[in-house]
Amino acid sequence: MFANLAKLFRYRVLIQTLVVRDLKARYRGSFLGFFWSFFNPLLLLLIYTFVFTKVIPGSHQKDMEPYALFMFCGILPWTWFSSSLLESSNTLIAGGNLIKKVLFPAEVLPIVTVLANMVHFFLGLPIVAAFLIYYQRPLDPLELLWLPVIIFVQLFFTTGLAIFVSAVTVHFRDLKDLLGNLLTLWFFATPIIYPMYVPPEEYRWMLNFNPFTHLAISYQEVLFFPGPFGHWKWLLALGVGSIFVFLAGYFVFDRLRDSFAEEV
Repeated sequence: MFANLAKLFRYRVLIQTLVVRDLKARYRGSFLGFFWSFFNPLLLLLIYTFVFTKVIPGSHQKDMEPYALFMFCGILPWTWFSSSLLESSNTLIAGGNLIKKVLFPAEVLPIVTVLANMVHFFLGLPIVAAFLIYYQRPLDPLELLWLPVIIFVQLFFTTGLAIFVSAVTVHFRDLKDLLGNLLTLWFFATPIIYPMYVPPEEYRWMLNFNPFTHLAISYQEVLFFPGPFGHWKWLLALGVGSIFVFLAGYFVFDRLRDSFAEEV
């Protein structure tokens, strides 16, 4: 397993090429093309702003104002996470013609999916920054230094799950349909549309077992809530756990690798 894992660095040019191809293919034929990567998060944030200021104002606590921006700080990384898993569940099946080539490294496909969605996440960050400036939200430069750490932890965690999901779905095709429902449940079990202190205290321990809880809170504390970044211990613990998730996901992938060509 570790020998195959070490070879991934040699495939960096291939991964980069496939990421660029994926990004180009996503908007091929559209009038605005790649600019949709900026417009989609902008439109989403404008819709949230309209709904929570005009349609249902006063539906949240004062410390969460502007509520649309609070939500967006969690939804943007969640979109990267959920889209990566959903697309990875079909990536080996869709890339069957590549899988059947003896020298092609199959693990590249789910990794490309995660990285392509990460690019869309990065393109959404300037939208967050623009609205933070517009609403005059204070940002601590020292806290912002934690942002690359949060992104790095999410990258490892997401890639590990994406590699696992892509391998298992080849043998259990029902997982593709089940995954969408599981991610919906996971979304509502994560403090993205509500802060951590809203659920009753007797249920908060369950939220703490949710890995994405600590990613969402970390993004919210760094980008939205003023004050020191107090969730750093949880984040570092999740970082260590994410390495194990990545290695476990790759272990399962490596064990099933030889059966991919027959199953796809």
